[in-house]
Amino acid sequence: MKNTKRLAALGMAALMSLSLLAGCGDKVETSVSETSKEANTEASAEVKEEVKVDGANGSVYYLNFKPEQDEQWKALAAEYTAQTGVEVAVVTAASGNYETTLMSEMGKSGAPTMFQVNGPVGLANWKDYCYDLKDSQVYGELTSDGFALKSDDSVLGIAYVIESYGLICNKTLLATAGYSVDDIKSFADLKKVAEDITARKDELGFAAFSSAGMDGSSDWRFKTHLANLPLYFEYQQDGIGTTTAIKGSFLDNYRNMWDLYVNNSTCEGKDLAAKTGDDSRNEFLNKEAVFFQNGSWEYGNLVGDGKFTDDDLQMIPIYVGAGDEANQGLCTGTENYWCVNKEAKAEDIQATLDFLYWVVSSERGTAAMADEMNFVIPFKNAKESSNLFVKQDREYTAAGKLPVSWNFPTMPSEEWKNGVGQALTAYAADSTDDNWSAVVDAFVNGWAAEYALLEQ
Repeated sequence: MKNTKRLAALGMAALMSLSLLAGCGDKVETSVSETSKEANTEASAEVKEEVKVDGANGSVYYLNFKPEQDEQWKALAAEYTAQTGVEVAVVTAASGNYETTLMSEMGKSGAPTMFQVNGPVGLANWKDYCYDLKDSQVYGELTSDGFALKSDDSVLGIAYVIESYGLICNKTLLATAGYSVDDIKSFADLKKVAEDITARKDELGFAAFSSAGMDGSSDWRFKTHLANLPLYFEYQQDGIGTTTAIKGSFLDNYRNMWDLYVNNSTCEGKDLAAKTGDDSRNEFLNKEAVFFQNGSWEYGNLVGDGKFTDDDLQMIPIYVGAGDEANQGLCTGTENYWCVNKEAKAEDIQATLDFLYWVVSSERGTAAMADEMNFVIPFKNAKESSNLFVKQDREYTAAGKLPVSWNFPTMPSEEWKNGVGQALTAYAADSTDDNWSAVVDAFVNGWAAEYALLEQ
């Protein structure tokens, strides 16, 4: 029986946020029936390795969080279907709209058998739907128990990718401006370089930063990923891993970095509300900017025919003028945890468990994760990634640089992120102290208010 009371409660929360999420798009990229049809018609029938399937009478429906890996997941699912006969449908939620899409899909017959939560806060919303994975083969493949989301003795989620983000740098443009990445070891260094590039922007023909777009396809880079930096340093200073009452001790650093992005960009601050993730990426690809804040997942979009080579690129830390910058590494962690829907039919649960095990243990599955999706996965049979940014993260760590942990899974809600994002957008358009006070209010008081709702 469906957990209707819990779904109704979650639905009320989603309704409250629809107006804020409308700019992110509200559609699913493809339907289950369309995906299933693709799997049956496009898959190669060649069987490259024997696949043991216990849930042969079931099917799999994966609601994918990552639009950038949509095609790769569909292709991998099609191969699995061709080898086993088990139908695997992959549906990808529109960027920035995963939670509301999951809400909608869970209310339907044929709900996802496999979905994602972003960490402990996300798990709190969906734990009543999560199958206990502690006896599953996929859980046995984890390299560390630290990659599991637990509730008491139950394993309710499993991390499937470890990623890094920072400032992706076009080293060739940087050299044209008279600098190298070795000249940037702190926020003060970064500010000096960025402002010098801006002063010579017309002469050089490029800007320091690609646009800090605040459209729903891009704003997560700043209301979540950049916002992680003040969280990280406050947690480090206070010796904690989470809190229901953030103090905002490093919000001046957040402001300084945001000012640097806005004032040294390809566009005016007032234009950022409409700038998309594609805009920002294309500016970087078109050599209109030296720096592009993004992560290791972007590697495949930046290299290849007519694009960059590995020699052109380097990811450097996001320095904000806090902590031990000389020993700061990239922001490395995860907010991506697979869950299996315990409300699904028994045969579909088993089919989903079989598929997950194949993905993380088979030669084909691990190759797809490493080479095509550019993932570093926390499983025993993981293939080493050819992703340049993954390699650079390892080099930083090997050199003694401390990775900045991902603390945004402790952010209280999507509502909180949206409140911060809206305030950042208003401040970018008109950078007054009063408008920054609204950012601080959304960050600190919004945090407390959202955690109070979680505790009710």
